[in-house]
Amino acid sequence: MQANDQHLGHSCLKVSSKSSPASVAGAIAGMVKDGVPVEMQAVGAGAVNQAVKAIAISRGFLSPVGIEIACIPSFADIIIDGEYRTAIHFSIRAQYLRGTGNIEDEDFIPLGE
Repeated sequence: MQANDQHLGHSCLKVSSKSSPASVAGAIAGMVKDGVPVEMQAVGAGAVNQAVKAIAISRGFLSPVGIEIACIPSFADIIIDGEYRTAIHFSIRAQYLRGTGNIEDEDFIPLGE
């Protein structure tokens, strides 16, 4: 896992097939708690698998403190060693959860976007 700056000034987590999902999840949770926009990028099936596991694990870290997250996947065309590749880009969105009842749209307060 590497963190690089994107063109928007946000930090982008680069996830590989060898990344530890628990470590990536910790990075996601820390960034969310700090109010930092979270973007992740993965190239290849193994890397995407580790990224999705990390998102699921980070939900477990954040839910007990009243933060719910969701991810928005998209394709990204990137260049690696002079070759064009297609990456899966994940935008992580976080919301504070009010109350303890059922989750409905009005129960969420969006964190800054």
